[in-house]
Amino acid sequence: MSATQYRQYLQPDVISRLKSMELKARLVVEGFITGLHKSPYHGFSVEFAEHRQYMPGDPIRNIDWKVFAKSDRYFVKEFEEETNLKSYILLDSSASMSYTSGKVTKFEYASQLAAALMFLMLKQRDAVGLVSFDEKIQTYVPPKSASVHLHALLSTLAGVTPAAKTHAGIALHEMAERIKRRGLIILLSDLWEDPANVLTGLKHFRHRKHEVIVFHILDPTERDFTFPEEALFKDMETGEEISTLPWQIRSEYQRTMTAHVERYKRECRQSFVDYVPMDTSVPYDYALFSYLAKRARLY
Repeated sequence: MSATQYRQYLQPDVISRLKSMELKARLVVEGFITGLHKSPYHGFSVEFAEHRQYMPGDPIRNIDWKVFAKSDRYFVKEFEEETNLKSYILLDSSASMSYTSGKVTKFEYASQLAAALMFLMLKQRDAVGLVSFDEKIQTYVPPKSASVHLHALLSTLAGVTPAAKTHAGIALHEMAERIKRRGLIILLSDLWEDPANVLTGLKHFRHRKHEVIVFHILDPTERDFTFPEEALFKDMETGEEISTLPWQIRSEYQRTMTAHVERYKRECRQSFVDYVPMDTSVPYDYALFSYLAKRARLY
């Protein structure tokens, strides 16, 4: 990755500010060393940590061939990397994330936010991985805590292009089944899907004792429907089109949108999921630092 590509995600001033920030785990996570996060363990464990099902992108050298011989299925050995926390950033790469009414698409905004979070986690010596998804999981970079891991994460991020329809529920359930140790799940999405599907997936993570943060990323026109004149609206995922006068349906749209957002807020709160609304008109670094400062005060 070139220096130009690197700066696409991490500006020097953002890096400088991130060095003074922390993202502490609110809940008990599984780890082995004393640091930012509370751990249910005392002392150190053996180097080998667990098996989990093989996923595309995993190093072949980590496949346990003895297990394969017995089960005819591929499982990967995972080793403890001297980290208190394993975090997984789940990035929505469906077509709707390409939308923008300004200069920055929702996907570009989410990608910059993901890069900042990855840098922050690695600075803390916590392991971080990256998953992109649309109708299914498209890319997977397993979590590691080495600082050089940032290059692999950003290179993968640079290669992701929003496409296809959204079905976050499938991806969330699949990852909830595959991640065995408790950790931190960070979802970056516009949540343009039936809330029941998404919320069930988030509750699956909580059932498995993961801590979950949801960054709900929306363009301001999606919230307020502030289109000035007759327009043709096209669904970016299905291609369906409708022509309308925005002022005629604005009030009903806003009521529906408010109910949509309030449902996520309410049910996330009930499930102890941290729900964070994000507006692409607000610089991502400002929004992130505001959230981190608030979280530090609360926890």
